[in-house]
Amino acid sequence: MTIKEANAIDMVSYLSVKGFEPAKSKGINYWYYSPFRQESEPSFKVNRRRNQWYDFGEGEGGNLLDFILRFENASISEALKLLEQHKHLQAPDAYNVPADTPVIEILSVHEISSPSLIRYYQSRRIATDIASQYLQEVRYKNGEKTYYALGFKNDAGGYELRAPYFKGSSHPKSSTLIKNQADALAVFEGFFDFLSYLTIYQNQPAPLRDFLVLNSTSFFERQLPIMQAYERAHLYLDNDKTGTKCTTLALEKYPQQFIDERSLYVGYKDLNEWHKYIGTAPKPAA
Repeated sequence: MTIKEANAIDMVSYLSVKGFEPAKSKGINYWYYSPFRQESEPSFKVNRRRNQWYDFGEGEGGNLLDFILRFENASISEALKLLEQHKHLQAPDAYNVPADTPVIEILSVHEISSPSLIRYYQSRRIATDIASQYLQEVRYKNGEKTYYALGFKNDAGGYELRAPYFKGSSHPKSSTLIKNQADALAVFEGFFDFLSYLTIYQNQPAPLRDFLVLNSTSFFERQLPIMQAYERAHLYLDNDKTGTKCTTLALEKYPQQFIDERSLYVGYKDLNEWHKYIGTAPKPAA
C-alpha cells in the first residue's frame, strides 16, 4: 500500500471500525472524544471532505497516516501494513478529495528576513546567530491564503511553524535529532526550549551533548530507544501534566539513565518561559 492509498481510506469509517463513534456531527465535521486522552467534551474533529483530523486539545492534526503513526506508535512502514486490511474503506464520492493534499503546503524556505519574524524570536529571547543557524523563514499556503512563519525542520522533512499568532506544522511531522558525537543527550519538547538552552550557554562553557527536540510529546515513547542509547538523557520537558507523565515514565523505567532537569524552571511552564524572564546557566551536569 502506498501513502496516497492509505490516506484515501475514509477516516470516519476507519474510526468506527476501531470503536470510535462521533459524539456529534454537523455537515462535513465529525466531533469525537479524543482517542489520545480522557476528556469530558469532544475536541477531536474530522473534516470528512478533506479526510483530515484536528485535535483542539493539543493543537495538532493531520491525515489518517499521521493519526496511525501516533495512535499505534508505529513507523510509516508499520502503519501502511496496518492500513492494508482497511483499504476497502474508501471515502464517499461526495467527500472524495485528493488524499495527498496537505493541510499546509510549503511554498518556499529561505533565510529569515521578515522584520516581524525577527522581532518574534527576539521576543522569545533567542540569540540572532542561533536563530539563523537553526530556523528558516517558511512561506506556506493554508487553504487559499499564503502566510509566512519561522520554520524548524524535523528529521522527516516537515517543519514546525511558529509566528506571533500561529502555531502549526507541515507534514510529515516528526522529531529532530541533532548529533554532536556526545555520550549525553538533552531532550526538549519544542524548538524554542532547545534554542533557549543554546542561547543560555552561548558565551560560556557548556557540557557536550546531542539534542533531541520531540516537536510533540506524542513522540516521546517512540523515541525512547534513541534516548536509551546514551549514557545519560537530560529531560527538559514542560511543567505540565503531559511533561510530568513522560518524565515519570522515563524515571520509573530507567532511573539511572534519565535526569529530570525541570527544577531549573520551577514555577514556569517551560524552559523558554523561564529563559525569557531569568535565563541564567545552571551548573553543568555530567
